[in-house]
Amino acid sequence: MLRAFCLCLALLAAPARACETALLLAMDVSNSVDAAEYRLQAEGLASALADPGIAAILVQDKVALAVMQWAGDGRQQMSIGWVQMRSAEDVTRLAARARAMERAFVLSDTAPASALHSAIDRFAAAPDCTRHVIDVSGDGTPNAGGSTGAARQRAQRAGITVNGLAIEAPGRGLAITNFYRRALITGDGFVMTARGHRSFAETLRRKMLREISRVTG
Repeated sequence: MLRAFCLCLALLAAPARACETALLLAMDVSNSVDAAEYRLQAEGLASALADPGIAAILVQDKVALAVMQWAGDGRQQMSIGWVQMRSAEDVTRLAARARAMERAFVLSDTAPASALHSAIDRFAAAPDCTRHVIDVSGDGTPNAGGSTGAARQRAQRAGITVNGLAIEAPGRGLAITNFYRRALITGDGFVMTARGHRSFAETLRRKMLREISRVTG
């Protein structure tokens, strides 16, 4: 009994982590994404951040966010470095930055394995958060960059959850969703499907809410 009481006191005395989740959003801007579709992705991210439910959790849990654009092998760029959400103003500023993001690459292949390795590397600069999550979104399967298997294993060894947002062409089946589920996400991750880029904003909103609400399986 005394030992349990002392353990409880120690837990209460331990400082709480200043950040619940570090979430890196990795957006596909390869050749299959045209200018209008890229703009829908940037606007969709801004809209998701402006959602009152998401904004409240971001501030409450001091969530750290970063945005990376990716395309072919060796083509990954941090559009927004790690920013921690400590106030409603932080969220508003981040949404404005997302809406104004310039496209990083054009006319490039699709290399999700390279993107995943690059995203994992970015956590070296992330704040000290309880959970590390990569949210990969895209509308194509690989044609460059090798297999995603090694990258996924590396993420799992590092304790990073990888989730997927597959953008499927309406009426074209679930090829990208099935690839993400089979070959990209970690064992504790999940995939959500957007039927076309016009559905991206709402799907991303639901996906982010699930990620930051600590529901990952």
